[in-house]
Amino acid sequence: MKIYTLEDGCDFDSLQPSVRPDPEPGPREVLLRLRAVSLNYRDLAILRGTYGNFPRPLVPVSDGVGEVVAVGAEVRRFKVGDRVVPAYVPDWVRGGPTAETSRRRLGGPLDGLLREYACVHEDAAIAAPAHLTDAEAATLPIAGVTAWHALFTQGRVGPGDTVVVQGTGGVSLYALQLARLAGARVIVTSRSGDKLARAVALGAAHGIHTREHPDWAARVLLLTGGRGADHVLDVVGGEGVERSIEATRVGGTVSLVGFLESMTVRFDLRRALQKVVRLQAISTGSRDDLESLGRALAEYGARPVVDRIFPFNEARAAFEYLSSGAQFGKVVIALP
Repeated sequence: MKIYTLEDGCDFDSLQPSVRPDPEPGPREVLLRLRAVSLNYRDLAILRGTYGNFPRPLVPVSDGVGEVVAVGAEVRRFKVGDRVVPAYVPDWVRGGPTAETSRRRLGGPLDGLLREYACVHEDAAIAAPAHLTDAEAATLPIAGVTAWHALFTQGRVGPGDTVVVQGTGGVSLYALQLARLAGARVIVTSRSGDKLARAVALGAAHGIHTREHPDWAARVLLLTGGRGADHVLDVVGGEGVERSIEATRVGGTVSLVGFLESMTVRFDLRRALQKVVRLQAISTGSRDDLESLGRALAEYGARPVVDRIFPFNEARAAFEYLSSGAQFGKVVIALP
């Protein structure tokens, strides 16, 4: 089978095409012919060597969808021909994370999905929502589940709440769409006026242009009558977390889900204590979260936002495009 691996180096040259024998499924595994994979910032950070210290060569990319082409003798959950989405954290089936269930993750330290075939344990996957295309279904495991877990499994967002999402990447747009389905009002921040306009077209109540309003927390307070947001989804990290806290109401929640600015977070703890803000770190979610997300999308006919689809032989170009920050939504690689 054709694959890509990360070799030595921390630049795009480290992503190299290669060939390996086709895998064979174990007793409780399904063999997937991958149809599409989607990129996350984590994949880019692993390529650059700024996230984890995983042995190489490593097959990158955590998220994808495939068709079952063979099953092990003891498999009961799937059959040949089913379309399946593997879980990013294969051992985390339900409940909260533990050290044991959180250790193994696709795309590092486990080999990821940027390849033609992959074997997946039947308990570490869900049936792809029937109404989604391959490109759309491939975006569920990290971006979709992270937004779902932050807003609902942990955040308890409901009708009438105000949710702030930063930027217009995959997690942020999922959060926008899911919060709107739950009846919440959404405020989006971005450095791009064009992207803000598209976010408003998706259902955001307000867009805050952070080049014009660098103190975007003050704008959130203005838009909420001084109260602040119920929930802020922080994908930036760094010193920006302090603004997220400032934008949150007393007793509200800040979900820490990304590190686009920096992995090091600094803020005035006194302000967080004064506002009794709940800070929750979110690292995707369980297979149950993935299934719940799929059911919700199917119930409402909602579709994730896919910005651009690259062919398999242009995987490097897909990584470079994600690195540019030009995307609105998810970047996907389609397999032949």
